[in-house]
Formats: sequence, C-alpha cells, structure tokens
Amino acid sequence: MNNQDLLLKTIFACMACDGDIAPEEIQVLRELITNTDLFNELDVEVILKKYVDSINQDGVSFLNKYLSDVAEDALSKEEQMCLVDLAFKTIEADKRIEYSEVKFFKKIRVRLSLTDEEILAKYPDKEDFLLPDINVADDPEWNNVTFAEITLSLDKDPQSADKEQEAE
Repeated sequence: MNNQDLLLKTIFACMACDGDIAPEEIQVLRELITNTDLFNELDVEVILKKYVDSINQDGVSFLNKYLSDVAEDALSKEEQMCLVDLAFKTIEADKRIEYSEVKFFKKIRVRLSLTDEEILAKYPDKEDFLLPDINVADDPEWNNVTFAEITLSLDKDPQSADKEQEAE
C-alpha cells in the first residue's frame, strides 16, 4: 500500500468508525482533493467505492485491516503527522466528536512511533485523544452498519447535489 492509499484509507476509516459518514466529512475530502496533491495519483471515487463495499461486507475486518496497514507501513515522522492531521480533520469535520471516534484514533495512535509530546506540540488541544483509555478492546466495535455509495463529484456544489438526491 502506498502512502496516498494509506492516507485516503485513514480518512475513510475515520469517516466510518462512528457508523455515520457525515456530509461535512465528505466535504473535507473534496477540499483535500481540490486544494492539495495528496491524492493526485489515485482514482479516489473508484477506491472509495471499494472501501464502501468492503466495509459493508465486514466492518470490523475492514477497520482491523486498516489498523494493520498503519502498523506495517514504515512512515516517516512527517508522514505520520500528516496521517494524524487527516484523522483529526475528518473526525472534527461534523463538529460532533463521538467517543467511538476518539477510541478509534487511539487505536491508530498506538501504531505510530510519534510521541505524545510531538503530537501535542502541533495539536495542544488534543490531549483527550491521547489519554489512556479504560476499556480498549482489540476489535473496533461495529454494529452491522451499512453505508451508501459515496460520490465525490467535484463539478457540483455539494449542497445542490444533496438537494438533487432528496428530490429523487
């Protein structure tokens, strides 16, 4: 798995880990595609369709595979900080931070070689994401959630696309 794939999978896993993919989370991804070159070598829509299919078939397996990918990938400190940054942006996109999202971030965090101090130097307000958790089961909790296909049409304003879907 290359770094672009892992970063995209990070965003998707953080979108899905709470059982709900919010429009604001998709908007964060749209903005990253439009305003950065993070995913310029990827066909994001095709990959996201595969992720949705995979997580719909077995969510726990998908999330565990992602966590395994993070642990196995030899990321530089800079790449790890980018992964942390994308996770925070995605988790906070809908202005509602669920416990399941914090818990999932902690699972990502233990697979990185970054220290708490390095993360807090850049994100001093994220201490809650780094505190030890009382009940950290190995498997992510998943209650047979099913997601619809994600479309990232960059041609349309996301609000007008949502209104079109509602009209159908």
